[in-house]
Amino acid sequence: MLHRIEHGLPLPPGPPVLALGAWFKNTVCAASATQAFLSYTVGDLDSPEACRAHEDTARALLTGLQQQTGQQPQGIAHDLHPDFYSSRLAATLAQEMGLPLLAVQHHHAHIAAICAEHGWQGPVLGLALDGVGWGHDGTAWGGELLQVHGSHCQRLGHLHPLALPGGDRAAQEPWRMAAAALHALGRGRDIPVRFAQHSAAAGVVQLLVRGVRCPASSSMGRLFDAAAGLLGLCHVMHTEAEAAIALEQAAKAYGPCAPLAQGWLLQANGQLSLLPLLAALADEPDAGRGAAYFHATVAAALCAWLEQAIASTGITTVALGGGCWFNQYLLTAMRQHCAARGWRCLEAQTLRPGDSAIALGQTWVARAGLQDYPKG
Repeated sequence: MLHRIEHGLPLPPGPPVLALGAWFKNTVCAASATQAFLSYTVGDLDSPEACRAHEDTARALLTGLQQQTGQQPQGIAHDLHPDFYSSRLAATLAQEMGLPLLAVQHHHAHIAAICAEHGWQGPVLGLALDGVGWGHDGTAWGGELLQVHGSHCQRLGHLHPLALPGGDRAAQEPWRMAAAALHALGRGRDIPVRFAQHSAAAGVVQLLVRGVRCPASSSMGRLFDAAAGLLGLCHVMHTEAEAAIALEQAAKAYGPCAPLAQGWLLQANGQLSLLPLLAALADEPDAGRGAAYFHATVAAALCAWLEQAIASTGITTVALGGGCWFNQYLLTAMRQHCAARGWRCLEAQTLRPGDSAIALGQTWVARAGLQDYPKG
């Protein structure tokens, strides 16, 4: 078991569990009564080789847990998405061992992973910001304000959804997200002219008008893509997070700036809309200035969102989880906002904020929730 372990982390006393992670940057976590053992990543579960490595790692950690600690897992945790290979393997192992199967929503796990790293057992307000995760309503989440306490998670709000024209393809082509933003702003006629170099531009307009092959997503990652597309920083991605990285680099090169006044809307249903910011970026001639405005305004908007939640919950501990927090420009701004208001800010330390920490978060949630499940 030990040669497969990248991290060992202390945990408060609790039941042993095995957690199988999600899809991207998959890791497996085996927890004894007092420690979590997190594997090296086997990569994305999009190939037979990665799936075999995932199963081999899970079974090796399971054997190691039993041999080295004498403890048997009391439950198997997995992502809420039913079609992930990791979810199907979790079901197989649970059936083999006669154990309860515990599904953990993706963004709940992101925030729980931060809590686990800090050993924080109290309630938190979690800003779970990433590219995509399966939500309880079957839609694509990714810009979530959550109230989390152990196995309990309440979705207090989310980003105003944007359409994904062409589905998954929109996650690889930021110009499509920029087109979705223009459509949402009532400027759909601009799309064929603005993106004339893309042969699919006219077709994307029709998808958006008809609402066909345009699933909605609350993803902050896709909002970054829309901004990069509107500013002309990245139309098509060839490497992971290329658009977000280009946006951050442009902001750093430009330097600090104040957030745009009235760059966001806090809606009565708990949604945070950044369409006013995207409207400003659509007409911004200086890409560097636009990128700087984007980061400053997003940070200020998130802070206002938290202030609203703190007023209603009284919780002043904030956890930042999800891949968007790789962005050091945004992370630094949020640290400063939290410090200025006296909020405790929990962020990734030993682990990364992205999906490689999901298995640890699943472990944290499952251990807290096992009392609600009959023992096998």
